[in-house]
Amino acid sequence: METVRQIQGYRKDPTSQPRPLNDNNIRPLSMGRSIFPDEAVARIYSPSRSVTTSGKARKKCWRLAFERRAAPFIEPLMGYTGSRDTLTQVELEFRDLASAIRYANRHGLAYVVRRTADRYGRSEAGSQQPGRASHAFADATLERLGLARLQECYGLALDGAVGRDDPSGPESWSSPMDVVLDPKLTLAAKRSILMNWAWSEYLIDQATNEGMPENRPSRLDEVEHALLVLEQISRSVA
Repeated sequence: METVRQIQGYRKDPTSQPRPLNDNNIRPLSMGRSIFPDEAVARIYSPSRSVTTSGKARKKCWRLAFERRAAPFIEPLMGYTGSRDTLTQVELEFRDLASAIRYANRHGLAYVVRRTADRYGRSEAGSQQPGRASHAFADATLERLGLARLQECYGLALDGAVGRDDPSGPESWSSPMDVVLDPKLTLAAKRSILMNWAWSEYLIDQATNEGMPENRPSRLDEVEHALLVLEQISRSVA
């Protein structure tokens, strides 16, 4: 379950928190301005304890991280995927949920509180099957990448994946760029495979952010880079 606070269009946390002792004795900002950008959205969550850890130290801490605000881009010289959003590197730790919420309120931050999540971080995914991206996830990803105009095309590609019997990206190709360059695949198949691959990497990324052990780091940036290249190629041949 997620709880969201209203700031300029966001829903508000319905629970009223009593004001205990200030977590770090800092008063609200006197000048009324936040040190964070106006469009910043914080994610507040409690990381799960690693299954390999038996100790209870810091088990109940809460963390505040930031959602990505800008789409990654392809660096023209070397072809690497870059980003100008350094706020995603910021992560703060609090002793309890109330302290994290007070901090967000004090700095005028819009925030989402993630109270529960399963092993794969799918608290908002409902009954979505692993490895199959929802249209909502695809739309949000395309919007971040500056490809919102293609949301309908990707929706149709995802709907046709079962009929085409599209294989799984991570199991069939060593890298997302191999999907882009595979001459046997149609454009719709490439879009579907890469978006489903992005969904799988997103789940790994979420699990890692919430303190769950994973066998490897997320390759989400690599998949998003492949999506950008795919659409560049499709535009150039259109």
